Amino acid sequence: MLEPINRRRHVWTQQRWIRFVAGGMILISLGLAIVNSSWLYLTAFVGLNLLQSAFTNWCPLIVVLRKLGVSE
Repeated sequence: MLEPINRRRHVWTQQRWIRFVAGGMILISLGLAIVNSSWLYLTAFVGLNLLQSAFTNWCPLIVVLRKLGVSE
């Protein structure tokens, strides 16, 4: 007899949302840079924000996610 498949619900934590939003912003800004190269400043901003969050363990998006009720 076959055992049932364990289907775990994936919980989107703050860390997962940060990676999702940052990756999306980078891809969107790179796509928009084809039209206007000034969008690369957004790419640089997101990259610098990720870099500083690695050292400080704080990201501005966490404040927003907490207000939205996203768990750690």
